[in-house]
Amino acid sequence: MTSPSTLTTVVHCNLPDSIETGRTLGDDILKAFGGRAPQAVILFVSPRYDVKALAAALTERCTPEALVGCSSAGEFTHEIQNQGYACAIAICSNEMSFTAGIGHRLSEDRERAADEVLKSVTARQLVPSAYSSALVLTDALAGHADELIEALTLRTGGNYQFFGGGAGDDANFKSTQVICGTEVSSDAVVVLEILSSKPIGIGVRHGWTRASDLMRVTESAGPLLASLNGIPAVEVFREHAARTSQKFDEKDPLPFFLHNILGIQTSGGYKLRVPLAVGSDGTVGCAAEVPVGSIVCIMATDAESAQEAAVHATRDALEQLQGHKPKVALFFDCVATRLRLGKNFGIELDGLRQTLGSVPFAGCNTYGQIARVDGQFSGFHNCTAVVCVFPE
Repeated sequence: MTSPSTLTTVVHCNLPDSIETGRTLGDDILKAFGGRAPQAVILFVSPRYDVKALAAALTERCTPEALVGCSSAGEFTHEIQNQGYACAIAICSNEMSFTAGIGHRLSEDRERAADEVLKSVTARQLVPSAYSSALVLTDALAGHADELIEALTLRTGGNYQFFGGGAGDDANFKSTQVICGTEVSSDAVVVLEILSSKPIGIGVRHGWTRASDLMRVTESAGPLLASLNGIPAVEVFREHAARTSQKFDEKDPLPFFLHNILGIQTSGGYKLRVPLAVGSDGTVGCAAEVPVGSIVCIMATDAESAQEAAVHATRDALEQLQGHKPKVALFFDCVATRLRLGKNFGIELDGLRQTLGSVPFAGCNTYGQIARVDGQFSGFHNCTAVVCVFPE
């Protein structure tokens, strides 16, 4: 009897000690693989842990060829959903190869960071016929994530599909970390190149709909939004709150903003941006850049739409497998979605479970989501479900 060409396992742990948690994850991976070291491990770690110590302990235990991951803002698998966990997907495959790389000083120079990370992960030239994908995990607090994805796309000639997200720290927005092997860094990006003889499916949906007139961004600086149609940004949100009979407390605006985010109009749909804070000068600070001249509107959604987005993203990913059976899945969604839905965030995961059936999955809540896939709206997003499905 021949062994399967692809082995995967999903593991999780919430022991109080970082080293013991890393060792337990590594032991569970080895047990699932019959003592065989994994080719790749994708790791998501609650910021309550010492991320570096945990990654080192896992590496020492199961010696993966490639390890990437990040600190997170809520962790989940097909079995658990909570904060304060570490979880991972491990893969061994005769059908796939994996290479990890890291780029530093992201906030200073996205072009240089892209060059640095790609020095380690341009193996596609050795296997030109392979399906080429890359998981991208970035310190979103360093900013300029859209520029980073554009730089990676240009440098790889548009031959890769990218997916992933921004590292988190349980909605504290102070410091996030990415993992490459035993190196743990802030202000950095990690990439896991995945070359496969079979297609890998990626789906991207958000479930938000337009809830205001379209407006032009007339003044902004990166994520700081100053005016729309020449009107101070905060005044636009005040008027929308009054028109829709919602409470808008400018000293504590996040409860309102989580239900009233911005959509940037693109040719493929609306790219979402979450407002976070109101400045004393009437500016609105957002979770990512809102370019001057872009056309935007205020967006609305509900819990059922969030679940439908996860379901449709999963179906899209499954269809891209071109008839191959799914083996394991990765799922990313925004910390803002978790904060908005609270306990109801579980309905998104329920939709994922129902659509995937017996296929296991793992993932985390991120500070923004990354997707660059043909036929789907691409770039750096907020409040968007991103699903990646690996074939058997």
